[in-house]
Amino acid sequence: MNQLNQFTIKATVELNFANSKTRDISYNSFLPELEKLNTKRSKIKIEKKENLLIFHIESSDITAFRASISDIIGFGRIVENTLTLTLCE
Repeated sequence: MNQLNQFTIKATVELNFANSKTRDISYNSFLPELEKLNTKRSKIKIEKKENLLIFHIESSDITAFRASISDIIGFGRIVENTLTLTLCE
């Protein structure tokens, strides 16, 4: 992280899915985007555990942290909308 800052921000965000199949589909959808989201100021790691997708965020400043959280929320919205459309069919 940035050596000029006196702190880092770390957070964990968990998305809980109804089953591991849906979790795996979401995980595989997000992986290609993950590399693009990592910057000098913020890193996102993702892991699977049970029915969870767990995002680990480490940022060197609040602006980069907010951007990372927004990226995860955007991904969550896409997953939610896709699941809603799938269930309506």
